[in-house]
Amino acid sequence: MITFASRTTPRSDRAAPPDAFPVRSAHSGDAAALAALSQPFVRSGALRARSLSLYVADAADFLVVDGPDGTLLGCLALRVHPAAPGTGRGGAGVLYNFCVAPGSQGRGLGARLLTAALVRATSRSLKALFTATTGSGELFRRHGFAPAHVAAAPSAWVDSLAPERNSRILTRSL
Repeated sequence: MITFASRTTPRSDRAAPPDAFPVRSAHSGDAAALAALSQPFVRSGALRARSLSLYVADAADFLVVDGPDGTLLGCLALRVHPAAPGTGRGGAGVLYNFCVAPGSQGRGLGARLLTAALVRATSRSLKALFTATTGSGELFRRHGFAPAHVAAAPSAWVDSLAPERNSRILTRSL
């Protein structure tokens, strides 16, 4: 005989759906939380280390999702690169520092952050988005990104990449 004991979790302890936590723009007061959220990914090698002062200076680049207790559950930054004179290309954006807290992964928060970044990029009349990843890039590919040649990306950004990380560049036209 097989016996099955079900466990009922009180409603307040169940994980809230990802849409319960809206995406918002970050501000300089979020810098320490951005750094803390990013640390496990820096330690694993998935993200480059950034100083707290960079998070303060670049806070306006970030979109974030807060948990019910105010803890940041995820973040993604968008840096705008104006079109280079004489190239005939429009401005481009670079997505960076994309992470979702390990306990919140697989709940759609990354997809919501990426969708919000696409909306923000479109509202700024950017023509393309780029990102560099050391991972599979699966989420980006599901959102229309494809491998790109380094020459297509903003040169200032390409020059800042660390070659030893062996990142793959992905792009999406807007």
